[in-house]
Amino acid sequence: MTAATRKREISFWILQIPGWLLLIYLIYAQGITAFGYDLGVGMGTQEPAGTITEVGVAFWYGFAFGDLVIYIPILLAGLVGHLRSARWGRIWMAAALGITVYWPIVSLAALVDARGAPGWHIADEAPYWIVLSVIAAWGAWGLVAVAREPQSSAQPDTGNEDGKLKS
Repeated sequence: MTAATRKREISFWILQIPGWLLLIYLIYAQGITAFGYDLGVGMGTQEPAGTITEVGVAFWYGFAFGDLVIYIPILLAGLVGHLRSARWGRIWMAAALGITVYWPIVSLAALVDARGAPGWHIADEAPYWIVLSVIAAWGAWGLVAVAREPQSSAQPDTGNEDGKLKS
């Protein structure tokens, strides 16, 4: 075990713990929905077409599918690599955090712009604003935290405890 993995800063755990919780949430709420939007509606993780229109369904399904094939794998790789203090882990983690900032802002912008559109009937936007703002803020903070991590703490992932490459 390297010194970097023995002594972890609090910022490390503020990235890791919510990151794993977000990953589990994404798999449940978005990954399953990507196999059938109606599954997400039935689970209560997605809005029905009667509330957001067929175009809204297509929009949310697009995010679910994108999360399944792009975001979830990048976040998983980033969390594992960051946990292992691998150089590649910082790169994948930063990529995931960039997506983590981007998608809540896009979703909130769509929520605001869709107000008053025919067929759009989200009665209570508060849960969206709370959850998506927290996720975006965590992602932005995480980008700064990953960028500020010392380069020396991100050792190559060689499988050796001393961090030296095998010959």
